[in-house]
Amino acid sequence: MNDTPHDPETDEFDDLNGIDPADEADAEAGLNSDPAHTGVGMDNLDAIIDERDQWKDRALRAVAEVENIKRRAETQNNDARAYAIQRFARDLLGVADNLERALQAAPKNAEGAEAGLVTGLELTQKSLLSAFASNNLVRVAPEAGEAFDPHLHQAMMEQPSETVPGGSVIQTLQAGYALFGRTVRPAMVVVAAKGSGPAPGTLASEAAHAYEAAASATGGAHDSKA
Repeated sequence: MNDTPHDPETDEFDDLNGIDPADEADAEAGLNSDPAHTGVGMDNLDAIIDERDQWKDRALRAVAEVENIKRRAETQNNDARAYAIQRFARDLLGVADNLERALQAAPKNAEGAEAGLVTGLELTQKSLLSAFASNNLVRVAPEAGEAFDPHLHQAMMEQPSETVPGGSVIQTLQAGYALFGRTVRPAMVVVAAKGSGPAPGTLASEAAHAYEAAASATGGAHDSKA
């Protein structure tokens, strides 16, 4: 039983807006009632929370899948681009090799017209290598002492060395190139044989010679006490 006073103006407003007074009374009764008596208990609330968590998990999985698709697409695009220009890059490597051989054969103390020719070769090589780098074609030419990398280097011979430890590069015979991290042509190198490197007493001997040279320079006068 509803003890709320009956307001004619409210009834008129409800009639104009198509609101049934009986439905309104039921709604008010539902808002003021105890959930335990209306059938909306904790079990239903737990079910709603579980369903929410399931949808959240699905959304997170969908986002992760989209990121994986983007990464795969980027990798495939890079592979397609690398494959498209790989053959062209290999053809240009011969030009780079010829320029390097020409510079190696050029006189070191050139003058006049020869100096101008050497400078032109150097600028041409610099421009070519810059074009390679802008297209991710990187020159691979390890220095003496760098560790041998089977992915980037090709061992042409192995020989003992007194200055380079075993398994390291002694000399680069021909530079290699890598395109987008993939080897187009490995660098041809000479590798130090196992057991190479300075002898155990070499460093001490070099220090002793340096000390003797310094003592000779000062007339042999030195204090032997620590």
